Amino acid sequence: MLNHEYALLGGVNRAFIGRYIGAAASIISGVIVFLLLSLVDLASTFGMAVNLPPTALSLVGAGVVFSVLYMLFDKFVWRWSLATKWLKVADLSGEWTCNGKTLSESGEVRYEWSADVTICQTWDKIRVRLKTSQSGSNSIAAALLYDEAEGYRLLYNYRNDPRADQPELRSHVGCANVLFDKNLLVGSGEYFNGHGRPTFGRMEFTRKTLAAVEKV
Repeated sequence: MLNHEYALLGGVNRAFIGRYIGAAASIISGVIVFLLLSLVDLASTFGMAVNLPPTALSLVGAGVVFSVLYMLFDKFVWRWSLATKWLKVADLSGEWTCNGKTLSESGEVRYEWSADVTICQTWDKIRVRLKTSQSGSNSIAAALLYDEAEGYRLLYNYRNDPRADQPELRSHVGCANVLFDKNLLVGSGEYFNGHGRPTFGRMEFTRKTLAAVEKV
């Protein structure tokens, strides 16, 4: 299953980021080309024959510089603490534990379950992988909402597929709504299944780093 795009709600518009990176790429490319040409002129004054082919200049063109800057931003820069505060986006990537409760129509607990959750996330894409002893699910669409009062809310749709040795279970689709605290250490929310398993309940997420600390 591949990572997929996700919507950002309440944060900085992605289009603005592209414009900022584009402007920075133009400036950086111009500076590099100016320095290279200046070095060629300097070499010429000392009688040194220096040949600067157009191919070399194309390697530092604005398009190439933009690609490099955007790759760095997508993979690393947006995760920096100052960047996440400005962008108003949560870095949820990492390993989580999930404790869930499936509820009845009257709100009583039908049964409890636990899962390991892996969230893969870059600036552009995300995937929520939840795995229990009986089945596993992957997100297929998602949105991340910044809530100034409460924290960050992750909304995602997923597809769940049971293991081959679980014939009583059926593949199904569902949706989840999880609110993470501002420190991004715990989260809680609800899930709703349908089209194969009409169940619903609650989930509690805890970062594995925090869980490990609590056990010590």
